[in-house]
Amino acid sequence: MDTITIKDIARALNISTSTVSRALRDSYEINPETKRLVTEYAERLNYRPNPIALSLKENRSRVIGVIVPQIANNFFSQVINGIEAIAYNRGYHVIIFQSHESYEREMLTVQQAVARRADGLLISLASGTHDVTYLRALQEKKLPIVLFDRISKDLDTLSVTADNFGGAFAATEHLIKAGRQRIVHLTMPAHISVTQERLAGYRAALEQYGLVYDENLVRYGQFGPDEVESIVDELLKLSPDAFFAAGDRLAIGCLSALKKRNVAIPETVSLIGFTNITVADLLAPAMTTVEQPSLEIGQLAAEQLINLIEGKKTTAPPTSLKIPTQLIVRASSQS
Repeated sequence: MDTITIKDIARALNISTSTVSRALRDSYEINPETKRLVTEYAERLNYRPNPIALSLKENRSRVIGVIVPQIANNFFSQVINGIEAIAYNRGYHVIIFQSHESYEREMLTVQQAVARRADGLLISLASGTHDVTYLRALQEKKLPIVLFDRISKDLDTLSVTADNFGGAFAATEHLIKAGRQRIVHLTMPAHISVTQERLAGYRAALEQYGLVYDENLVRYGQFGPDEVESIVDELLKLSPDAFFAAGDRLAIGCLSALKKRNVAIPETVSLIGFTNITVADLLAPAMTTVEQPSLEIGQLAAEQLINLIEGKKTTAPPTSLKIPTQLIVRASSQS
C-alpha cells in the first residue's frame, strides 16, 4: 500500500494542506469540526507523519533517547513498550540505551544520545548514580529531560513514578492484618529514590499499627543470585514471619531460598513482592505482589517529554507525577 500523505488528506477533504497540517497538530487556529474530520480521516487510512520530512522542516531529529538500567528487567521492557507506543503515534523514533546500573555507562549513553541529536531524554537512573550534575548541565543547554521510576530530587525536572509509598504501605498493612509482626524488608541500595519511598511506606504501616521498626529486619543491596540465600539464612535466625521484597525478582530469589530450606509459605512465612512480574501467578505458591503500572509510566513519561520538546509546557513548573499501584493478593500471603 502507498503511504498516505497530508496532500492526499487535503485532496480528499477539499481543504488546503496547511489546514490539514495544523489540524493534525491540534492548532487553536482550526475549528473543532475541521479537526474532527481531518483526524478521523487520517486514523481511518492509518496516516503517520513522515519523521524525516518533519525533522527537516522543524530542525528537529524526531528522536527520543531512552536510558534504562536493564532492558532484561520486565518492568523496564514494559515501560519501553509504553514509550514507543506514544512516540510512534506522535511521529517520533526511539533509541534505547542500557546503563547496566553504572554511573559511567549512564553518562556515556547520554552522551551518545546527545551526539545523535536526540530531541529529548527519558531516563531511569542507574543504581550507581549519586550525582546528576551532568544532566543539569544538559538541561541548562535547553535539552528536555524527563525522569521516570528512579528519579533525583537534585534535578529540577518532570518525573513520572509509581506510588511506591502507597504500594509498600498496602503490602505491609496486608501482612500485619494477616497477623504478621516480624516483617523482613529486602530492598535496593539506600540512595535510590524507589528504595526510600518503599521503605517509608513500610515504616509508616508499622507505625500506624503500633509495631516497632527493627533495622535488623531491613537489608539493602543489589542481591545477586548467590547473595539472596546467605541473606535469607541470616534473617531466618531472627525468626521473621514475613518477607516483603522491594522487587519481584528479589522476591522470587527469597521464594527459592525459603523452599530449599523447607520453610512453609505462607504457613510459616508470608511473602510479597513488588512489580507484578508476568510469572507471579504461576509460581508455587502464586506470589502476592504490588502491581507497578509500567506501561502507563512509559506512556505518561513519553507524553510529558514530547510536550516539553514541542513547547507545550514551557511555562509550567516541573512536577512529580505519581501513578497509583495495586496490591494483588495471592497464595503466598494467605495463611
